[in-house]
Amino acid sequence: MTIDDRPAAVNAPIPVAPGDIPTLARRVTDRLAGTTACAALPGDLAAVVETCLALALAPPGAGRETVLRRLRATAAGWAREGIPLDTVNHVMFEAVEVGVDLALADAGRPTPHGIHQAATGMLALLDIVTGTVSQAYVEELRAVIGAHHDAVHTLTSALLGGRGAAAMARECGVRIAESYTVLAVAIGRHRDPGGPPAAEQHRDPLRRVQAELTARGRGAALALLSTTGGTVLLPAGALTDDEITRLVDGLTRAARTPVTAALIQADTADIPRAADEAHDLLDMVLRLGGGPGLFRFAELALEYQLTRPGPGREHLVSLLDPLDHHPELRETLSKHIATELNRRRTAAQLHVHANTVDYRLERIAQLTGLDPRQPSDLWQLRSALVARTYRHRGV
Repeated sequence: MTIDDRPAAVNAPIPVAPGDIPTLARRVTDRLAGTTACAALPGDLAAVVETCLALALAPPGAGRETVLRRLRATAAGWAREGIPLDTVNHVMFEAVEVGVDLALADAGRPTPHGIHQAATGMLALLDIVTGTVSQAYVEELRAVIGAHHDAVHTLTSALLGGRGAAAMARECGVRIAESYTVLAVAIGRHRDPGGPPAAEQHRDPLRRVQAELTARGRGAALALLSTTGGTVLLPAGALTDDEITRLVDGLTRAARTPVTAALIQADTADIPRAADEAHDLLDMVLRLGGGPGLFRFAELALEYQLTRPGPGREHLVSLLDPLDHHPELRETLSKHIATELNRRRTAAQLHVHANTVDYRLERIAQLTGLDPRQPSDLWQLRSALVARTYRHRGV
């Protein structure tokens, strides 16, 4: 049943004739004068009260629809004014309560049946009023938020494109900061076979991520996000380093799937370059198997430089060519470095004996000419593993 399908209160539970509604509405407004309720809503409160009282007497049909239309238009105006919905509903309740009270007082000493009838009528009226007001309020609020979101989306695109941001910021009512924290974000994908269709499942994490970003970013975050990730701009100083770390952790919890982010600081004019670097850094982290969590450029500067195109990277890549036909040796080298050269932990991860790890390290030394048990050779082998993640990927 929709709001408009709800039955009208039967048998005129509020004992007042239609012609007396304007007079009763003014009396209600006088009773509310000077109260918080009266001051909470802009505009003519008497007209609103009159509309609410008219609903009590309007039977289903065109006349009732006209009254509901007036109430919807008023509620939409309150949404545009930014009046909180709980305040709106509180005022509606007080207005109906006072109206019923005054009407009963005019009717003389009520009988138990009359009291029951009036109480039932007041609840029915409140059901219709709060439902109509809330629905119209939320619909208008969604439209306002949607328009603002589109404008902010355009502003973020302008900042990332390095063009026309100042004019768009004025239109959005957003102040452009002198510098920003640029976050490149990757949202992991998952699928629940027993859940909704795939497209819907991917939208749900994005909605939760956007809500978390708004809450933890204190409304200052500018974002271009899709179901797989995107870019977030935070005004410098809006969040501390610890808060940014907690923000990314919160995004993972909200998405219920791993979220990985790479961070770079930049002046506003340098945002396009910084965004490209942040996404390059994020791409490198993902290729190296990193995440979830937050990664800063300073922590991965060496790895980043090793992956840049050029003869240096090609030389590093070629160091491991002798292992191309020995995937178990390359895996052993990678695990051994990841376990900080602990042969027993390496063996446990590979499900082999520690002596097998020793044998494989010896074979790596024989084939490549670089001994992973020697610090100077190990550094080159580790660098080669990093650079090799970019082989055959068109980068």
